[in-house]
Amino acid sequence: MFVRRRPLLRAAVVGGGAYVVGKRSGERAATSQQGQQGQQGQQGQPQEDAGQPSVSDQLAQLSSLHAQGSLSDAEFAAAKRRLLGS
Repeated sequence: MFVRRRPLLRAAVVGGGAYVVGKRSGERAATSQQGQQGQQGQQGQPQEDAGQPSVSDQLAQLSSLHAQGSLSDAEFAAAKRRLLGS
């Protein structure tokens, strides 16, 4: 019975080691990515929020909805004013 436990123990040790290595690798990648983003911010390059589409993308979407007939002229003008803040 002792012979059967060694492969399980070996698998647990290897799996645990792989977990730790992967976790450290992920932390290093996140740290280097944050450093690169910080350098971009220092160079004066604008950073876009990954969750928010850009204003031009939103305008393109509005115009395509208007062209399809989903938005009336008044709705399109109101949405465009709200988006542009004027």
